[in-house]
Amino acid sequence: METGVFSNAVLSREPTPSPTPPVHWQHLKVLVVEDHSAYRILMGWFLKQLGLGHQLVGDGQHGLAALTERRFDLVISDCQMPHMDGYTMSRAIRLREHANAQRRVPIIALTGNLVHDDPQRCRDAGMDAWLLKPLSLGQLHSVLALWLPGPADVQAPVPVSALWPTRAGLIETFGDALVVDQMLASLLCEAREDSVGLAHACRTLNAPLTAERLHRLVGSLAFLGVADLELRGMRLIERVHAQGIALSAPQLEAFQADLHTYLTYLGSL
Repeated sequence: METGVFSNAVLSREPTPSPTPPVHWQHLKVLVVEDHSAYRILMGWFLKQLGLGHQLVGDGQHGLAALTERRFDLVISDCQMPHMDGYTMSRAIRLREHANAQRRVPIIALTGNLVHDDPQRCRDAGMDAWLLKPLSLGQLHSVLALWLPGPADVQAPVPVSALWPTRAGLIETFGDALVVDQMLASLLCEAREDSVGLAHACRTLNAPLTAERLHRLVGSLAFLGVADLELRGMRLIERVHAQGIALSAPQLEAFQADLHTYLTYLGSL
């Protein structure tokens, strides 16, 4: 569905059978921003029934912090909250997405009063749809089905090494989420170019160029402290110099496959 289109949530209070969530929802994550603890508990229970990973926070400030720490596929936010309300948080999210060229996360308004929290105000804040309290599991399922990514848009989980950096760890190391985003974008761009260059050098049996591309990739891996891939890259440089590309082909192919997995992981941070 085209993002930015404001859709009306189901308003009916008629009881509905418990919905069966799609299988791919088990790979998705939803952020709930709600200041009432009872409603946070209810929303957490609903999302658990739907097989969705989720995080619950109490206001917009904590919502923005959660979005800095990890990637979410959808945000559900109350409109009226202390410290930072849902409107302010939504505008901040849209500004951050625009500044960092990030994908647009759907934001669903959660409100108990459509007179006070009118749809136009939600639209203006960058929200995509709304849910009216009190809501049922079936109503939540119906709206999530419209706005969550489809199975074709969900990547299979990437195997993660315990030694690989986390977003939270990078922010702690470098001190700023924006710096981390810019650094990762630059590193990924260069590493992907070098990865393509490495594949070409291997196909053309160009040993000096293969060693050069490996050296550049090792530098990128060392910057983030990825010791296992870094060490393998250094050994491959020595092997290519000593034995050439043909005799090193299996090790080069395995390295490139693991490098692709690692770069995919970095791209998800």
